[in-house]
Amino acid sequence: MGTWGIELVIEQHLTIETDEGEMSTFVVRPESGEPFPVVLFLMDAPGKREELHDMARRIAATGYYVMLPNLYYRDVPSFTVHREDPASARHMAQLMGNLSSAMVARDASKLLEHAASDDAADADSVGVTGYCMSGPFALWLAAEYPQKIKAAASIHGVRLATDADDSPHKRASEMVGEILVLAAEFDDWVDRPHFDRLTKALESADVSHCAEWIEGVHHGFVFPQRPKYDKVASEHHWELLHSLFDRNLKSKP
Repeated sequence: MGTWGIELVIEQHLTIETDEGEMSTFVVRPESGEPFPVVLFLMDAPGKREELHDMARRIAATGYYVMLPNLYYRDVPSFTVHREDPASARHMAQLMGNLSSAMVARDASKLLEHAASDDAADADSVGVTGYCMSGPFALWLAAEYPQKIKAAASIHGVRLATDADDSPHKRASEMVGEILVLAAEFDDWVDRPHFDRLTKALESADVSHCAEWIEGVHHGFVFPQRPKYDKVASEHHWELLHSLFDRNLKSKP
C-alpha cells in the first residue's frame, strides 16, 4: 500500500508530442478498473523533479490520474535548478521568462488529448493545480477550458492580478470551476494588495472560490525540501486541495 492508503502500481515517464517539441510528462495513477479524474500538476520554477513527483503521487493515491509535464521542454528536455550555482539560477529565470499563459494552454490541450486516449483517465473531469510561477497558469486554464476544468488551485502563485494582458484575474468572468488560492504573508512576488485585487475580481465575477492569506509563512511553504517549508501550513494546503478535487471531480450529477 502507498503512504496515503491506496496502492500505487502505475507510474510512467511519457513523451507527449506537441507542435513545439517533445514534452516529457510524469503520469501516475492508482490501479483500478475504472477511469480516474484527471489532475494537471503544473510545476514551479525550479523544474520538474522528484520532489514534485512525490507530490503528484500523493494526489494520485487518493484516486486521480495525475499528469506533471516539463513546461520548459521548448528550451530544455529537463531542468532542475541548483540554487547554490548562480548560473543555474539565472538559467531558471530565463526559462521561466520564456513561458506564457498561451503556451501552457496549448500544452494543456495536448495533455488532455493524451488523457482522453487513455481508458484509465476521465478526461471530462479535470482539475489543475499550479505552484509559484504556475499559479497564474492554473487560473488561466480555468478560464481557457471552462467546460473541462472543474477545479483549479493556485498555491503561492505569482502574477495573479497585474496590469499585463495575460493576468488571470482579467478572465475571472470566464471561470466556471471552483477556484482555490493560497498566498503566503511573506512573499516578495505577491503582497496583500495584489492578493486583494485577485479576490475582488473573483468576487465581482461571482466565481465559487476559497482564498486564504496565510499568516506567518513564506513563499514556497508547501515544499518539503525548501528552507521555508512549514509543515502545518503545507498539510493545511493538502487538506484544502484534496477537498477541492474530491468535491468537484468525483461528485457525479
